[in-house]
Amino acid sequence: MDDALRLRDTRTGELRPLDAGPVVRLYVCGITPYDATHLGHAFTYVAFDALIRYLEHRGHDVRYVRNVTDVDDDIFRVSRERQEPAEAIAARELDRFTADLKAMQCRPADVEPYASAHVPSMVASVEALCANGSAYALPDGRVYFDTAASDRYGRFAKLDRDEMLRQFAEKGGDPDAPGKRDPLDFLLWQPSAEGEPSWDSPWGAGRPGWHIECSVMAIDELGPTIDIHGGGSDLVYPHHEAEICQAEHVTGQEFSRFWLHTGMVALDGVKMSKSLGNLVFVSELRERFDPLAVRRYLLEHHYRQDWGYDEAELVAAAAGVRRWADVADQGGALPEAAAAFHEAMRSDLDTPGAVRAVDEAAAAGAGATVRELAGILGFPL
Repeated sequence: MDDALRLRDTRTGELRPLDAGPVVRLYVCGITPYDATHLGHAFTYVAFDALIRYLEHRGHDVRYVRNVTDVDDDIFRVSRERQEPAEAIAARELDRFTADLKAMQCRPADVEPYASAHVPSMVASVEALCANGSAYALPDGRVYFDTAASDRYGRFAKLDRDEMLRQFAEKGGDPDAPGKRDPLDFLLWQPSAEGEPSWDSPWGAGRPGWHIECSVMAIDELGPTIDIHGGGSDLVYPHHEAEICQAEHVTGQEFSRFWLHTGMVALDGVKMSKSLGNLVFVSELRERFDPLAVRRYLLEHHYRQDWGYDEAELVAAAAGVRRWADVADQGGALPEAAAAFHEAMRSDLDTPGAVRAVDEAAAAGAGATVRELAGILGFPL
């Protein structure tokens, strides 16, 4: 029987074996810490935690890097609105984020780099892009990636130009900024506004753009080619599109062998977002539910699935965890449930199928199988 772990690569659309070495290098885009962890965040990080645990179960060492975007327009905007230092906001929200993930049994990242600590590397990467003709500087200190000069730009997202322009503007881009060669060119470096942190550079004092931060931190911590890069599907364009272009134009190597993206979580039919304020916060759910119930509820959805929050389903998930716990100390094995579990996990991380297999073992009173399989999924029964 072929027991290869197959994952669907967003970049190619293909389901193919991971075929990784003993160490799997994984980078997942982290949070911008200016608000609490909502269910959309939790879905991404619990899904990747399940992947990490299964890779480790299969004998791999996973080097897991998840960044902290502490240099960003949003956190500086909130800092101005609240008249509170950005560093204080970031520290408080990162503590809450860490506590939420710990409660849901997510293992810590091996490295959690802060964007602010990698700015010198970002400056060096922007210099390299300017030197090889992939970027250009404007007299006012802005530096842009030249998308028209790249044969890579647009390959990943596979969107037409009108849709790229729409998403670029919607997701923080500046298509109408003066001086740009093309509206889709994205910022690599910009002058800092009053009160924002600033670093020296060949283009004057300023700070990096958002996209260059992740590609540089990933390369700094994991090398020029990583095994898996992940994040929410809302990051495919322009963020991950930009990351690929920047990284590969600097190194000349493939940036990531696999790209995995989690689906979006909605509330009342509308995608959860900080800008809309329609959020379900994990810290609030933890006051009413066992965090393991929240973990199970998230894993009942396939990582690539878009879905909507339904509290009745969370209540049912809590009951499911209790059923697992009730039989976990009993003996008995159910080999067919274990086989179904591993087949599901090998098939593009089908955690809903894996949860059903554990439920099958619980219904049969096979406590040893329940304990073993639930443990792989991150449930210490």
